[in-house]
Amino acid sequence: MIFAGSNGPGSSQHSPGQQKIMLAHGGGGRLMHQLIDDLFITILVDPEYDAKHDAAICTAGGAKLAFTTDSFVVDPLFFPGGDIGSLAVWGTVNDLAMCGARPLYLSVGFIIEEGFAIEQLQRIVRSMRAAADRAGARIVTGDTKVVEFGKGHGVFINTAGIGRIDHGLEINPARIAPGDVIIVNGDIGRHGIAVMASREGLSFEPPITSDLAPLAAPVMALIEAGVNIHCLRDLTRGGLATALVELAQASGRELCINEREIPVSNGVRAACEILGFDPLYVANEGRFTAFLPPDDLDTALATLRAVDAEPHVIGAVSDAGSPLVTVKTLMGTERVVDMLSGEQLPRIC
Repeated sequence: MIFAGSNGPGSSQHSPGQQKIMLAHGGGGRLMHQLIDDLFITILVDPEYDAKHDAAICTAGGAKLAFTTDSFVVDPLFFPGGDIGSLAVWGTVNDLAMCGARPLYLSVGFIIEEGFAIEQLQRIVRSMRAAADRAGARIVTGDTKVVEFGKGHGVFINTAGIGRIDHGLEINPARIAPGDVIIVNGDIGRHGIAVMASREGLSFEPPITSDLAPLAAPVMALIEAGVNIHCLRDLTRGGLATALVELAQASGRELCINEREIPVSNGVRAACEILGFDPLYVANEGRFTAFLPPDDLDTALATLRAVDAEPHVIGAVSDAGSPLVTVKTLMGTERVVDMLSGEQLPRIC
């Protein structure tokens, strides 16, 4: 979304009645959305722009552009499958891709804690450069601030990105239509579990690595293949469940998914069972859900497989009902999927 909260070490735990920020306000769940809707969007956002999308769609000199910004406070800074540098670049690129934009330019701002090792900072910066090269984007400007020891948790990174939309599709929640099929581009939950395991010193066999990846290439492949994409959303904080609830509310449609069709690796499923997590709510950083007409499904699946994705059809949009998400469980029953108040795993992006 144009606005998205973040968890940081300065957040304080207070009861809602005290009107102070809690850690849960940055966790991707209901409290974060209430804060964004009631404060930031109400006061800051120009009503011309869709604050429920992953980026703002703007025009300049006849060009149609997408513009987004994000901040990264992941703990730890290095985790299996990535680090804060690649996460910052690809997280921004992926927000642009969810609007159907080809990434062009990125900015980066560093808030560095006094005493942070230059070797580690160099490692992060090199990772960012490699990630930008892989995504086809250029880092063109930036800023650096240093804060006192104990007040920055190593390093925080802010990014902004500009992408170009050079096709005629309108990709946004308003285009979700009854009968649309819902697909995901791969298994879910690996990023959140990989970060949590690294943070807590846990090990799993086989090891679980983050799904962190740039998503511009598969999205551009779908567009170039002529797939009539109605909506895209990357599955970050709050996981698949929260993303679908956001889209149901934004579109006014009922989304029906089948738990049996949702891809979860054996390792992630086992880790979630041990730790008491629901994989539907665990964060991802290389996964998206797409809504498209049934007639385009075969082309979409073949296109994604050609770029090494493993797409799965997980449900469809109902032609009746309220704006909510329902899931057919493994037991054959049906339940409503809602947002969590906060986040199962804070500080994962």
